[in-house]
Amino acid sequence: MCGIIGIVDTKGMVNESLYEGLTVLQHRGQDSAGLMTSEGGKVYLRKDNGLVRDVFQARHMVQLKGGMGIGHVRYPTAGSDSRAEAQPFFVNAPFGIALSHNGNLTNVDGLRREMFSEDFRQLNTMSDSEVLLNVFAHELNNQLHRGQPRLEAAQVFEAVRGVYRRCRGGYAVVAMIVNFGLVAFRDPFGIRPLVYGRGGGGHMFASESIAMDVLGYSLERQVNPGEAVVVQTGGTVRTESCAASGRHAPCLFEFVYFSRPDSILDSIPVYRTRMRMGEKLGEKIKREWAGREIDVVIPVPDTSRIAAVELAQVIGVKYREGLIKNRYIGRTFIMPGQAERSLSVRRKLNAIESEFRGRNVLLVDDSVVRGTTSRQIIQMARDNGAKKVFFASAAPPVRHPNVYGIDMPAAAELVAHGRDAAQVCEFIGADHLVYQELADLEKSCALNGKIHEFEGSCFHGKYVTDDVSAGYLEKVERLRGEAGGRPARGSVLDLAELSDQV
Repeated sequence: MCGIIGIVDTKGMVNESLYEGLTVLQHRGQDSAGLMTSEGGKVYLRKDNGLVRDVFQARHMVQLKGGMGIGHVRYPTAGSDSRAEAQPFFVNAPFGIALSHNGNLTNVDGLRREMFSEDFRQLNTMSDSEVLLNVFAHELNNQLHRGQPRLEAAQVFEAVRGVYRRCRGGYAVVAMIVNFGLVAFRDPFGIRPLVYGRGGGGHMFASESIAMDVLGYSLERQVNPGEAVVVQTGGTVRTESCAASGRHAPCLFEFVYFSRPDSILDSIPVYRTRMRMGEKLGEKIKREWAGREIDVVIPVPDTSRIAAVELAQVIGVKYREGLIKNRYIGRTFIMPGQAERSLSVRRKLNAIESEFRGRNVLLVDDSVVRGTTSRQIIQMARDNGAKKVFFASAAPPVRHPNVYGIDMPAAAELVAHGRDAAQVCEFIGADHLVYQELADLEKSCALNGKIHEFEGSCFHGKYVTDDVSAGYLEKVERLRGEAGGRPARGSVLDLAELSDQV
């Protein structure tokens, strides 16, 4: 999962606004950060591994000139171990194009071969974002005519149509074309989020609306599935639907875990969805588990706090803060290795003994993915004197890989894969485990009255793009194993292999 941002401002520099926008999108990625701006036909780039505050110093910011730019924060994902994988990516032809991408292409291997054997383009990284950029650049180049004095928006839309024809998966993109403007587009299912806003003389795109709130932009709307929005340097805005989109299916995990609660995605307030998750889960406990004696409800901070408050109210049990989070430790779910995740839990959370001692505690978390973090937290509760430790998940069992940009690609790593609730309960060491029902989660998120389908493949194993086979999943899992447990988004295809296929 990554965070992307793009701004065109006809009245001033955008470097500081891009920086501030990335800081509030930091929760979407803590592995690397990058900004690229443009002025007078030149581009200015700064990117590196690390947090936004560490990557950008004053000396870097003054060099990021211009009234147009894009940015990116990345969490560890496919082949993203080096500084070279940090975004934005840039190609100098045609015109000079930079791109920031959130998501994952499911047909990246085939595209890599096409890039080499048909488009005659060389790729330097394992990132599918570089593939996507080169597909867009190639398609845009195909729209140009010799001696053409300037680029037209119609040609950009045709290039985006070419991207939609060739690229499959989940993706949200903001691209910058030098001396022209920004183009933003979203996969035909709207799996990954992308919103559009205005403020003063500026136009802005971002993964979440919170970036606009902080910068004083007004949220206009989401970028629709299959839609491209072009904002030229003078402020002219044009939109076109470039791909048929009969199914709008945003990712459920955005509402469960990734997005900030003060964001609005697809006209759905994330805060309200998490309140309803807590209400639905509380109703299930009252309906199916009324005989259990719960003394206190304690959230696993921070994402589950909203659901835990509502759950406690529904079941009529007092709510307490019993786990205190060190906010300077990264999110364990998106850390690259299991050893690092395990070590991080004790660094990240500390228990208030008085809230656990002698009590039957219901811990509430947003989800149970690998189960190792849950097991350590439950043991922490017992170490601090809890008589019994119950566990509630605001999400259903995560049993299947996600291939659209979330780091859960290997089924064997998922604690609920091949296990029922009782077996997961035993694995994490709880006295009882209760999961959210999938139908209740979907109802919790269906707040705008227009979206009736969600991308929830990690829960039910059905992939909306209809191109994810068992063989594909086996290949991804094998590649992940070869990478030593690190995420793997597509394979590395060397020149010898490609040459054999030309």
